[in-house]
Amino acid sequence: MQSANMLLKKIVRSSVLTFAAQHGMKKVLFPLSRTLSLSLCLKQDSSSGPSEKLDLDEWKKVMKSGLQEEVSETVSEHKELSTLAAAREILEMWRLAGRSVPENISEEQLKTFMECPSKSAKKKYLKYLHLKELYKKNDKRKMDEKRERKQEAQKRASETDETKRSSLVCLWANTMDKAYSWRAAQAMIFGQPLVFDMSYEKDMSVREVANTVRQIVLSEGCNRRSVDPFHVHFCNLKDGSLYHKEFIKHYRGAWGKLLITVTDQCYTDIFPKDKLVYLTADSPKVMKTFDHDKIYIVGSMVDKSIKTGVSLARAKRLGLETAALPLEKYLLWNSGAKNLTLDQMMHILLTLKDTGDWKKALEFVPKRKYCGFVSKPVHDLKKTLNLINTLKLGKRQEEVQRQFAKNYSKKLTQK
Repeated sequence: MQSANMLLKKIVRSSVLTFAAQHGMKKVLFPLSRTLSLSLCLKQDSSSGPSEKLDLDEWKKVMKSGLQEEVSETVSEHKELSTLAAAREILEMWRLAGRSVPENISEEQLKTFMECPSKSAKKKYLKYLHLKELYKKNDKRKMDEKRERKQEAQKRASETDETKRSSLVCLWANTMDKAYSWRAAQAMIFGQPLVFDMSYEKDMSVREVANTVRQIVLSEGCNRRSVDPFHVHFCNLKDGSLYHKEFIKHYRGAWGKLLITVTDQCYTDIFPKDKLVYLTADSPKVMKTFDHDKIYIVGSMVDKSIKTGVSLARAKRLGLETAALPLEKYLLWNSGAKNLTLDQMMHILLTLKDTGDWKKALEFVPKRKYCGFVSKPVHDLKKTLNLINTLKLGKRQEEVQRQFAKNYSKKLTQK
């Protein structure tokens, strides 16, 4: 039995090696298949009885069919590699011709490029890859520049003891934050209230609400850093609203530590109506002086389309007094709406509260909206201009009458 197995191994080895040499294959491509097939054959041989004989012709046919399958697979792989190489050569030619082609392209991207149905689709795909590569290079360059700047700053800090100064700055910032917080805590007890009305969520888009909250955050920081801050109230602010979600995005963990009053109640339920004044640009009544006994309300609304009359209508429905800033009285206003941002309103109200000077307060109005300040109120200037015009017209009328009298007397004498 052992001699028969040895003879079988020699025959199979010689037949397989000759077949591989004829087809130009290497011995390394099929050692595993040969050993597996031999082991299977030996198992069959051991299981079969001693009287059975092996059919070598059938065995050769089976081996040849398996080797042909392996050869077809390797030929298909060679064809695929040749097509990929040809595609890479085409891309290299296009790059040399000046087309927008990426410098580095992977095999998957090359396959998707080859699968594109038309030439224009291939061009678009290559342009997309080229732009993507440019963006990556640009981001990498920015990161490298940022890293270099950081390293240079660290070197300078080590040379000039910048670390000590930064620690002192941090200490100073911490002490100032404590001082600001102490002022805000005092304002919650003794300060003048200022109300932000959060009932305009339905009148704005999500983007406008986010912009409104951003301006309110700036207003709160400006109020906290002022000498005599307001006691800020966020009224009509409901949990789960867009306002509330945006506030949590900005403040995160500090939202519950803010020294302000947040409530879902209306301001008319908290304060007496005779003390409330709604500040709106649509009000017919102009604010003359800042009243420290009044409670001013600012509508928390930012609208891109400038919806006029919304806050005025709300104030009238609630039966509240309204007022507008005297912009035309002190500023040579350009054409356009007289709406200001919420942080600008906060700066103006804080300056009026501290100084009472309208000129200082209205310096926070953007300079693109007006030509300059006037020495006299605009209403008085209009009166003087009208008076000058009437005087001029009066003088002209007298001159015309005198000229007419002279001409008429000459005609009479000629007759």
